Amino acid sequence: SELLARSLFACGISTVLQTSLGSRLPLVQIPSFEYLVPAMVLSSHLSPVYTCITSLQNSLPGTAMASTCPAPHCAITGSRVASLREVSGAVLVSGLVQLVLGVSGMCGWAARHCGPMVLAPSLSIIGLSAYKEAAFFCSTNWGIALLLVLLAVTFSQHLGSCRLPFCAWPQAQGGSMEPSVPTLRTFSVLLPFAGVCIVCAILSHLHIPWESLDLAVAQLSWANSTFRAPWLRIPYAGEWGWPLLTPRALAVGIAMAIGCSMNSVGCYVLCGRLLQAPRLAPHACNRGLCTEGLGSLLAGLLGTPGGTAASIANACATGLTQAGSRPSVQVSALACVVLGMSPRLAGLLTRIPLAVHGGVLCVTYAVAVGTGISYFQYADIDSGRNIFIVGFAMFMALLVPRWLGAAPAHLATGWVPLDLLFLSLLMVPVFLTGFLSFFLENTVSG
Repeated sequence: SELLARSLFACGISTVLQTSLGSRLPLVQIPSFEYLVPAMVLSSHLSPVYTCITSLQNSLPGTAMASTCPAPHCAITGSRVASLREVSGAVLVSGLVQLVLGVSGMCGWAARHCGPMVLAPSLSIIGLSAYKEAAFFCSTNWGIALLLVLLAVTFSQHLGSCRLPFCAWPQAQGGSMEPSVPTLRTFSVLLPFAGVCIVCAILSHLHIPWESLDLAVAQLSWANSTFRAPWLRIPYAGEWGWPLLTPRALAVGIAMAIGCSMNSVGCYVLCGRLLQAPRLAPHACNRGLCTEGLGSLLAGLLGTPGGTAASIANACATGLTQAGSRPSVQVSALACVVLGMSPRLAGLLTRIPLAVHGGVLCVTYAVAVGTGISYFQYADIDSGRNIFIVGFAMFMALLVPRWLGAAPAHLATGWVPLDLLFLSLLMVPVFLTGFLSFFLENTVSG
């Protein structure tokens, strides 16, 4: 609960900066998947016996944080504190690198040279890379997950143009009533989410067993860590010790920054595409990355094991609802800040069933896959060159992480920080897809 609260506090501040000074897109900032893999790589190298993986679910599903768990059931000791501080040091380094990439203009330069042959496979892989997490969450109760998916698809697609008569807005001139926005489409994520959560609460109240958790997840006692957390605690830098800056943290931090920067640029493009807005200018991409770097700096100083990055799930939900509004995102940022100052209230978010998270993942990340595929219309997909670039980049992005996950010992250069850098980068599918497609697109003639 305490780690989750600190993470929410940093994400709320970063979201305000992003929507007001950064890219100005209606995007919520969250600890993204690109922070998870490097943090797990570093944590497993530091203390493979003591490291435990805690799923810090926030208001947007699909985000898991690899951290040294500070809850009462984990009982922090010296090695665990050092592990968490070194991971926080890597987050701090990632924020500094993102600031450098944004201030130097490298982010905008790269975004300007990303054509459809780069965006199509990258966005598709961003969506496909979440299928394992979605399947794991849904496996706790497929009925609940499928119910949420069915409701979300029905509201957003089949009843997307349905306008409720009692939701009419007065026009600015003339005093007549204007038909309201498509209500069911606007709330096509919120209504199914709330409805399925109510169903789960009723089943739990009636003592009907409906959720099947494996032993590893069942041992993570969310209730104990939530009910023992304080109602009010304002986070401040250095409360749990200052981040440790070591060569290993430096290497992993660079990998975090590169992966998250590529993910964020893709998220900017995805959000603009779904809202049918003009493509983001290079200077706006640079500003967005700078604000994310500031958010990651804050997160590292607060001791969280993950920085801040644009939320793919939030961008996809915006595309489903067609309700992109900066004020509404800033309200959600304020809610994150409030929850960040109350660990007990923040801990209640961990009571959201995993099947609900899985259902939302299935609906939202499918939009990312479809958006990536839609970019093929701007390229000659009949060209043998383009077919090879897309197929090779996507296949290697799925193959290499699987290979390294099965045999990480095969990557050994003789210097541990360099091993961690390569392993952290090569385990992230979006980095592999973006790098390979960008390199081949700009070097292969045709």
